[in-house]
Amino acid sequence: MSEESERLNRITEDIIGAAIEVHREIGPGLLESAYEACLAFELGERKRKVARQVPLPLVYKNVKLDCGYRLDLLVDDLVIVELKAVDELNDVHKAQLLVSQDFRVERWTADQFQRQDVETRCCPRCE
Repeated sequence: MSEESERLNRITEDIIGAAIEVHREIGPGLLESAYEACLAFELGERKRKVARQVPLPLVYKNVKLDCGYRLDLLVDDLVIVELKAVDELNDVHKAQLLVSQDFRVERWTADQFQRQDVETRCCPRCE
């Protein structure tokens, strides 16, 4: 395993652990913004660099336009965390993450806090 792969694995292990901790502490049923704040706190406790609501411009005809796209969390400048407080992920949620591929990240996690378990998925580039 490459050094970069090992780094990604350590980061995503911390993200999953933090998400499980948040879920144990506050459970399902809250707004995404509440889970985002709690998860950012937990990741900070794990000494991870966390940026919240990072703008993601849309490139249209070689022009960057601010269209309101935001990454929920960007961890260690490498992993996008897109939070969804829903019962089930659907195609629209997956499409939102495809938009962020232009950000040149290798891996992302999507956490569902409405369910009793925390589900993690990787993008097609990781499969």
